[in-house]
Formats: sequence, C-alpha cells, structure tokens
Amino acid sequence: MEFRHLGRSGLMVSEISYGNWITHGSQVEEDAALACVRAALDTGITTFDTADVYAGTRAEEVLGRALAGERREGLEIFTKVFWPTGPGRNDRGLSRKHIMESINGSLRRLRTDHVDLYQAHRYDYSTPLEETMEAFADVVHSGKAHYIGVSEWKASQLREAHGLARELRVPLVSNQPQYSMLWRVIETEVIPASEELGVSQIVWSPMAQGVLSGKYLPGQPPPAGSRATDEKSGAAFIAKWLTDEVLTRVQRLRPLAEQAGLTLPQLAVAWVLQNPNVASAIIGASRPEQVHDTVKAAGVRLDAELLKAIDEIVEPVTERDPAKTESPAQRP
Repeated sequence: MEFRHLGRSGLMVSEISYGNWITHGSQVEEDAALACVRAALDTGITTFDTADVYAGTRAEEVLGRALAGERREGLEIFTKVFWPTGPGRNDRGLSRKHIMESINGSLRRLRTDHVDLYQAHRYDYSTPLEETMEAFADVVHSGKAHYIGVSEWKASQLREAHGLARELRVPLVSNQPQYSMLWRVIETEVIPASEELGVSQIVWSPMAQGVLSGKYLPGQPPPAGSRATDEKSGAAFIAKWLTDEVLTRVQRLRPLAEQAGLTLPQLAVAWVLQNPNVASAIIGASRPEQVHDTVKAAGVRLDAELLKAIDEIVEPVTERDPAKTESPAQRP
C-alpha cells in the first residue's frame, strides 16, 4: 500500500480506502462485512469511509464492530452528515442542530471518541453556509473530528467554504466526488479549484458502479446477484451505464488491462489514482477476494500511451459536464 497527503495537510491516507455505502448493514451479512474489513486491513488499507445514512445508520455500527480492537491511532475513519437519518424535519441537512446531534450519533455507532474526517455529504441550500461552517469548526475544536471535508460540492461552493474555514481556523482538506473513466465531471472546474485551495479528492465509484469491472456484457442480462439486479443495492445508480455502447467499449479496455498486467477492476482504480489531486480511491466489496484483487492497483503507474489509448476508447461515452456536480435544491 502507498499513502498520500490529504489536501495541504499532514494527514496521510491509504491510496485505496475501504467504503461501505451499499454493502454493510444491507447487501451482505455481517460475517461477510467483517471479513471484508479484515481483508482491507490485511492488505494495508488504513482509511475507512462510511456515512450516517448508509443502511439507515447500520453501516456505521457494522464498521465500528469490525474495527473494534484495532489500534485507533493507526486508522483514518471518515463519516458524513446531510441525508435524512430520522423522520423529523431537523433530522437532515447541515443545520447546527443536525450536525451536532449527528456527530454524537456517528461516534457512538463507530465506537470511537473522534473521526479523522467529518464530511458534508451534500451542499445544503436551506442553511446559511456560515452556520454550517461554524458548527463544523466547533466539532473540530471540541476534538470530535480532526479535519473536515465535503462531498459533491461545486467549485464555487468549495471556494466560499474554504474561505470561511480559514477564518474559523479549521482544516477543510477534501472533497468526495464520483470519479471514473466514464464520469469526469470534476476535471473542468472542481479539480482546478481544489488544487488552488489545497483540497484533495477522495473519489467514490472508481469502477462506475461496477461497470468498469467488465462483468456486465453487451447484449446480455446482468449477472444474477449483481448490483444491477438488486433495487436495494444501487440498481438505479448503475442503470445509466448499462447500454450496449458503454458495455462494448468497456470490453475493448480488457486487452489494454492485460497488456499492463492488470485486471479491469485494477485498471479502473489505477486510472483515477493517476490524477495527482486524488488522494484516495474508495472501493467496496461483498467478498474478501474482491479486496485482495482490487488493492493491487495501489502504486501502479500507467504510461502516457496507455492513458491515451483508454481515452480514445471511452471518450464517446464519457460524461464531462461540470453541471452534473449537484446537490438537492431542497432538503430531502
């Protein structure tokens, strides 16, 4: 495993981090989830990402149990706040009330007295940004989080938040966007702003919801038990990629991966890590062997000729519109 600085900070994170968005507490049984976390630890992953909303707060509980007994100082634990975690009108968003209540709930479920990174899961248009940033600053100053980050924020929102963070003396060090060969909407605006501000990307879905793994074939139904067949595990998210054109182009990547000595999943993760603004790529897994395979992307360097060949294959189906970085206009 190799490690990178998170933003312009001294915090080091593993190039590949382990996330449990649609697995722990929902898609897989707890024994399998615990085995996947153990596999992540065994392969050198020290960075773990979750959120209070995942599996209705159960994902945090599973991760807390899975990491129990590990040396806390040797881990980087990330979680997030924004999406609804209860029926009340204040059980969502980035108000001071919800942030303060949510961090306490997350710490209880994670079985720790602090998280290393506390992230705004989306931008909240219903709360003044000053209120949100002051609440995050208080979370940090109270010792409940070491750093703060955001997820899927636009470049303009990052700039405004970063200015407030400096005034409040709180380290805003990261953004967590979707990023892959097929989804490159952050490249035009978000990454240049982040580089200027000293903010890193912690990217999710580097395999485009599994499409870049190559297991979905053109002209054929999705494999039984795959994400595309399970409405509870993100079928809606993957649907946009399941066209014959996309799937055919993904299969054309296979010879390139083989020439580089990689599997398709390894190529997909290695590709996002070629971007110097990416500090870590989040992977998920339902089986330990998936972790052991994908983690081999750490430290891989892809040459310019290979990167050009990849671009030529995927460009016609790549999404680049920066407007696709968005948050709900109203609280969910």
